[in-house]
Amino acid sequence: MSEGGLGPAAAACLFPPLGALVEGAGGVVLFARDSQSPDQLAELTASLRAERPGLLIAVDEEGGDVTRLEARNGSSFPGNLALGAVDDVALTRRVAAAIGGELAACGVNFDLAPVADVIVDPASAIVGIRSFGTDPALVSRHAAAFVDGLQSAGVAACAKHFPGHGESVADSHLGLPSVETDLETLRARALPPFAAAVDAGVRAVMTAHVRFSAIDDEAATLSAKTTGLLRSELGFDGLVITDALEMRAISGTVGLEGGAVRALAAGADALCFGADVAPEQVESVRKAIVGGVPEARLLEAAARVAETAAWASSPKAHRDRKAGAEAARRALRVEGDVSLSGEPLFVELRPEATIAAGEAQHGLGGIEVREGEQLPPLEDLGRVVIVVRDAHRHAWQRELVTAGTVVVETGVPEWRPPAARGWISTYGAGRVNLEAAAELLRRR
Repeated sequence: MSEGGLGPAAAACLFPPLGALVEGAGGVVLFARDSQSPDQLAELTASLRAERPGLLIAVDEEGGDVTRLEARNGSSFPGNLALGAVDDVALTRRVAAAIGGELAACGVNFDLAPVADVIVDPASAIVGIRSFGTDPALVSRHAAAFVDGLQSAGVAACAKHFPGHGESVADSHLGLPSVETDLETLRARALPPFAAAVDAGVRAVMTAHVRFSAIDDEAATLSAKTTGLLRSELGFDGLVITDALEMRAISGTVGLEGGAVRALAAGADALCFGADVAPEQVESVRKAIVGGVPEARLLEAAARVAETAAWASSPKAHRDRKAGAEAARRALRVEGDVSLSGEPLFVELRPEATIAAGEAQHGLGGIEVREGEQLPPLEDLGRVVIVVRDAHRHAWQRELVTAGTVVVETGVPEWRPPAARGWISTYGAGRVNLEAAAELLRRR
């Protein structure tokens, strides 16, 4: 989902509201720009509920690289790939419960997490470290544990992006990806984590703006066959929500209005729009829905929104930052000699951020280098630590890794630097991941 508000404070998540669009929106999605501090966010959510008590208030709080509550300083919890690397379902459940507890304290009762996509091709930037891993069985058990932990705090979970964005390397923020995977493979590889989330009682599932030719010629968000697969084969009877409809996969093909009407007709219960969608565009969508979607379908969708809001009406606040620190430390993978001759000199090679995560405001400090720039002269290589991100996808990063240094990989650990003296994988670039790496280096 892309950054974006319907007003100056909150990003819009336009749900089919109760009473066939006469009682107001069913929910909003808040983004990093809306969260200055926990107290400020709690005041904002309280003010929103003063206008509509039964409001669902959602964020994309996946942990790791994708955080809205801690976008300025980085997440206190590692993301999915780190949790998958540890492969301790009890710890995943504990981390998710801790995330839910912090959301609850801020008045947020709907988390657009976990990502249940399986990494099929490591070249995929949009999934990458947001996935628990490459093994469907591993992803399944951790998706279920995350759902269980998050919902133990009374915060509704949302498994995404059905039926599996991991099958595509392309980014649906930028265009409509098309996947040619056969249905048998999808059933064996992409669907099991969603089935596990459903079995764990997940309250919502988000559709992918991806065309799966084995299922339909339409994007999954607009496909009644895809929704039917979720309802009939997986037995899901909860809330189906779209990814943001202003993403180019939808807005650039059928338009906002067409996407909204067709998604509802296909069985979606909630429509998402980011904050950069203007109020007049939302009004145009509302009119298209009123004129293009049968009232019975709207009432069915609204009932699922209301049911989810009622379930999530009493989230339970609690704090457990130790869970995040433990998971980040246990996820570290170390190869070679990572001892340093002195205080570490960090050289961070920063690629362009994905739209889902946004540009990180935190790092390990030291020297920052972007694509097209050169490394400054480096003395005493014995204390130089070069920080890369998804180096397997960025030739410029691989070329800048200097022999004799220690390399820290903060993305998907597909490439091992042959000339490096030592190598550490953090499985994510959240603040807690970087702190764990820095702590380890300073101990050596």
